[in-house]
Amino acid sequence: GTKLIEASENIGAGKYVNIYDDTGTAKIRLADNSNSREAHGFLKDAVTTGNNGTVYFEGTNDDLSGLTAGARQFLATAGGVTSTPPTSGGGAQISQLLGIAITATEIDTDIDDIVVLA
Repeated sequence: GTKLIEASENIGAGKYVNIYDDTGTAKIRLADNSNSREAHGFLKDAVTTGNNGTVYFEGTNDDLSGLTAGARQFLATAGGVTSTPPTSGGGAQISQLLGIAITATEIDTDIDDIVVLA
């Protein structure tokens, strides 16, 4: 499914986003493993601050590059992805599996719950 939600910052296509409550209004911002903003979905089209973005909660995110087919993809910083599982020693506060790369530009998104790193 999808949902239109207002962006509180500029967000590029293919970025994973965090949905949060801004004084009673749902908004989206970049998901980030370094500040515990877990990913709830991703965007296929860029959105600018104050405008509504279409958040996808599952399915193929095909706005990426440099992926290795078959590799697990984890949340990185600034809405990005990494094939290296985050560790607390690397500055990450959470580890979250986002899905599996199916080509160099696509992830089959199936977002898992977070693991809080000590």
